[in-house]
Amino acid sequence: MLTELRFVCALLATWRVTHLLTAEDGPFDVIVLLRARLGDNVVGRAMDCFYCSSLWVAAPLALFVATDPLGWFVAWLAVSGGACLVERLTDRPHTRSETDRASREGEPHELLWRTPPSVEIDDSTPISSDARIAGSIGIDVPWIPR
Repeated sequence: MLTELRFVCALLATWRVTHLLTAEDGPFDVIVLLRARLGDNVVGRAMDCFYCSSLWVAAPLALFVATDPLGWFVAWLAVSGGACLVERLTDRPHTRSETDRASREGEPHELLWRTPPSVEIDDSTPISSDARIAGSIGIDVPWIPR
């Protein structure tokens, strides 16, 4: 297989897996449950950041492009960077108003802003993003601070 095709395949695979980990609930809500369980540790915070996660996802996929150490290092950064570009090109524009966005500043992703009608949280109540995720799927997670 041509190196260029391998690069494109690795880039798209990196984007897909990273997008699944950072922005989707996953099949049977597996990913959102994992995110809620990881909480606010290093791995949990990395799952909130597409750019951070893409570096870790791209590392093994870069071996598909190059196997020598220098080639792997360059491919690793290029695959991650390409996935970040694809994410920026495909990211939907935010529909929230500027005031709403400013009031929720510091939350890592707009998907974490949603709460279902059954969860009553006013804007003055401090709540962690992980508790917001868990609450959005109806799970009471006692070890996550509200």
